[in-house]
Order: sequence, then structure tokens, then C-alpha cells
Amino acid sequence: MILYPAIDLKGGECVRLAQGDMARATVYNQDPGAQAAAFKAQGFEWLHVVDLDGAFAGNAVNGPAVEAILKATDVPVQLGGGIRSLEMIEGWLARGLTRVILGTVALRNPDLVIEACRLFPGRIAVGIDARDGRVAVEGWAETSEITAIELARRFEDAGVAAVIFTDIARDGLLTGVNVAATAALADAVAIPVIASGGLAGIADIEALMAVAGTPIAGAISGRALYDGRLDPAAALALTRRKAA
Repeated sequence: MILYPAIDLKGGECVRLAQGDMARATVYNQDPGAQAAAFKAQGFEWLHVVDLDGAFAGNAVNGPAVEAILKATDVPVQLGGGIRSLEMIEGWLARGLTRVILGTVALRNPDLVIEACRLFPGRIAVGIDARDGRVAVEGWAETSEITAIELARRFEDAGVAAVIFTDIARDGLLTGVNVAATAALADAVAIPVIASGGLAGIADIEALMAVAGTPIAGAISGRALYDGRLDPAAALALTRRKAA
């Protein structure tokens, strides 16, 4: 299982939100590039980056901060938040991103996701953020009537590299990952599923890795890493030992 440290960008700074509320942001680092370099030095092999302002605006807002991250490290980076056109996807991939995450547009315009997967094979992920099992979009400001599993199944044969599943109710609160919902989604589709939202410590990683049935491909950690609740060396050793 791959462990992804999260860099959430708001106003050019690294922050963490509570339940996606922009008014409940804690700043952890004013230098995103330095934070990216620190995560690489700790041994992480991927970075998960979200342009929070972009998710609400519907276009890239923290572009300079993302570019600083790309310049500061050579580990693969996946980016989500406000990416809603083929031109934006192509532009970001050309600037060095390994993978683009499509969230709102996956619900609003699934054909664009399918076309992006065709044009950029292996480089498109779908972000599915759920509130009480229903998909939320527009920076989590709107909740639809579609379930996370229903949306994921629309892309079953599209060539999506991964589905990043976030339980909004747990995000940023250190209350523990929703293992049951993540496992249900992983069992429902053949697309690799990455868990996000609420990871509080190494016990969550152990629980995700112990899931019976379809393995969970990855987990994203934000506040637990920034607050020191999750030891990077121990967490990475666990994921690599089980994978060996």
C-alpha cells in the first residue's frame, strides 16, 4: 500500500481543513516547496496535493505553489482541485505532474474523464468525496444524490488510474478512516482505491491493510503527519514490509 502525504494549498500556504470548511483552516507551512522536500526526505515516494482555492473557484488558483512543489522534489505528484478541462489537464501534466485528480467534473461531465483517460493513459485519477455516502462537489459545497459507488462504476472501463475516496465527515478531524466504506468501494469496482479522510495514526493503516477482499491501494495522511501523531518511518516500514 502506498502512503501519500497531503499538501493542501490555501492562499499559497500548506493548510489542513476540518471537514472541508475553508473557515476552519490551520496553517502548517508557509513554504509548500520546503514541505514537499521535507516529505521526500522522510522517505515518501508520492505527494498528494490539493488546490483548495481552485476547488471552489473551478480553476487553478495556487499554481505558483504547485510549481514550487514540482521544482523542490522529483517524487511523483498527483494534483486535484479545480481541474475541469482537457486544456488544464494537459497543461498540468506538461508542467511535470504525474497524475491529475478529477473531482467535480467527474460528476458533472463524465465524458471528459473518459476522454482524458484515453488521451493520457495511467495519468488520470477520480476524486470521490462523500458526505453520508453521497458525492459532494464544488469544493464540497454541494451534495448530490449519487452514491460514491454509483459514480465509481461509471468509470469502470475508462482506464482510471485510481479512485481517491474521502469521507468528508472525518476529514481533518483525526477520528479514524472510514474503513468499511472504503473497503465496500474497493470491492465494488476494479479501479484501485485510495483512502482519505480522518487518518489518525498507524492503527488506521493497519486496519486498511487488513481489509479482507479487494486490497486498498493507498492512504492519504495530512493532519496526523503534521501533528506528529503518525511517525513517517514506522508507517512507511509497515506498508513496505506487508508489500514485500
